[in-house]
Amino acid sequence: MKSKKTIYLAGPLFTYAELEFNCKLRTLLENQGFSVFLPQEDAEDAKIEHERKAQAFIFERCVKGVENSDLVVAVLDGTDVDSGTAWEIGYAYAKGKPILGLRTDFRELSNGIVNLMIELAVEGLARDKAEFLSLLKPYR
Repeated sequence: MKSKKTIYLAGPLFTYAELEFNCKLRTLLENQGFSVFLPQEDAEDAKIEHERKAQAFIFERCVKGVENSDLVVAVLDGTDVDSGTAWEIGYAYAKGKPILGLRTDFRELSNGIVNLMIELAVEGLARDKAEFLSLLKPYR
């Protein structure tokens, strides 16, 4: 039996809306047959760890999450890509991990969809759910 591929789900996680979107995206990915590392749940309880000043623990769990993944999916919404997400993309790129971007935000830069360093690091960039599911197919 073929084992599930693991996705590291990178994205902002600082508002209730972002946390909820990440959970919905995780469910979508799991329904497509993937195992998902979701930092907001799998790295720690962000609020409790932050209060305990355990940032090193959170950092190490996320680094290992990227290293142990087969694929990185990055949420690229916002006026600029979340700085932590940008770091995770760069680290995954340096490790040779395939990266898929999802940008549901309709705002665009004057010379591209997102910062060119992000746009050129991802193997595919989807603008909606249908396009995203299509991008995922080769990675199953």
